[in-house]
Amino acid sequence: MTWFVFAGDMLVMLFITVLAVWLFWRSSDEAIAATARIPLEDEGEAQDDDASR
Repeated sequence: MTWFVFAGDMLVMLFITVLAVWLFWRSSDEAIAATARIPLEDEGEAQDDDASR
């Protein structure tokens, strides 16, 4: 039973890895750059909200 769970876990990890690589290759450079900026832009908005209080 342990081997069955281990093999299933490995298949799920393989699927997620293949999906991430496929999405990365499929996306344009502009889309990847925009996605990378999201956390930075959110952080800036949070600081602006704190300053307005």
